Amino acid sequence: MKSRISGFYKLLPEQRLNKIASLLELSEEEKKIFTGEEGFTVKQADRMIENVIGYLPIPLGIAANFKVDGEDVFVPMATEEPSVVAAASHAAKLTYDTGGFTTSYSGSIMRGQIQVTSMVDTYGALARIYENKEEIIELCNAQDPTLVAFGGGAKDLDVHVVQGESEKMLVVHLLIDTKDAMGANAVNTMAEAVSPLIEEITEGKVVVRILSNLADQRIVRARATFEDPFQGNQTTMKKFMSANHLAVADPYRAATHNKGIMNGVSAVVLATGNDTRAVEAGAHAYASISGKYSSLTRWELKGENTLVGTIELPLAVGLVGGATQSHPVAKLATKILNVKTAQQLAGIIASTGLAQNFAAIKALAGEGIQKGHMKLHARNMASVAGAPDDQIDQVVEHAVKEQRFGFHDMKHFVELLRNNDPNK
Repeated sequence: MKSRISGFYKLLPEQRLNKIASLLELSEEEKKIFTGEEGFTVKQADRMIENVIGYLPIPLGIAANFKVDGEDVFVPMATEEPSVVAAASHAAKLTYDTGGFTTSYSGSIMRGQIQVTSMVDTYGALARIYENKEEIIELCNAQDPTLVAFGGGAKDLDVHVVQGESEKMLVVHLLIDTKDAMGANAVNTMAEAVSPLIEEITEGKVVVRILSNLADQRIVRARATFEDPFQGNQTTMKKFMSANHLAVADPYRAATHNKGIMNGVSAVVLATGNDTRAVEAGAHAYASISGKYSSLTRWELKGENTLVGTIELPLAVGLVGGATQSHPVAKLATKILNVKTAQQLAGIIASTGLAQNFAAIKALAGEGIQKGHMKLHARNMASVAGAPDDQIDQVVEHAVKEQRFGFHDMKHFVELLRNNDPNK
């Protein structure tokens, strides 16, 4: 299977779906789930959260041209923001012939935090925790024999003394291998189950017992090479590198720079039914781990015209549990990705974030963000401005020709077409 499909963006939605379905052998029933004819219902939504009255559909697009760790892959992206899918596909195309994206994974360890207060001898309590480590780990693993059977479960402890406003506290970190699950439920269950034992050992009081979303032992890295992406234009290359340097040095720029990365990351996380808030919180916390908020990516020149980009971020994502299994569209999105492990999924997500970042800086170094973004946003704007479905493309044509994309401009183009309609 090749992820390169010429003119994919020019096809109608049903043609794109048919093309993907033929390549991935999707059934007619699965195709209907994507189009909304079958699949997610209010009844299913009511099982997922409280006080349900309906559900909010989000556009699901396919980023093409991706090659990750030597395998071609179509990347499903759920997002309401124009230009995100196009940008990722464009960047992936530019690195396809140089090998695409190469990834690495530090493992699937999550931290469960247990806060202990009201101790007489904080450092003595810390020592006693380590003295009883095996008993603590054994009790944790008794909570989830299935995870342990798959090679996961609690593996170690990490204990810290934290100075609070009024007292020293202990924070016990349970280091738990969650394998192909995101792991929140497993980690929280273990943390709660072991808390009475922790209180007994420390002679203190447990307050917080929950996982940490700063998954710093679940790090994913991706790398890609872009050969001569600006056709020898050294001015644009210099601007690209300058924008990158600002994101590394300045937290105000880094926040927007990383938001662009998360446009790609969160779109794939959402499409696969994973927890976007957990991933975003972890990524932004990791961007600050040095004590100063900075870029999640790094860009380097290799020679005069070759760019090497890398990304490093925590990604607590899984293939089992939660909406990844209960939401029919999320299950199919995972099928499109053809991934068998959380490691593969995380690698693709990180690669999408790196692609998104390249495309954003490339636009900033060239014509700016708005020109391309507003062009892709024009169809939505035309609809909001009152264009009927059969005239949206004509309104967009006017907008692109005159490079005017504001709401009042769209209203003007709609009125122009309406006044010139012979059937009026």
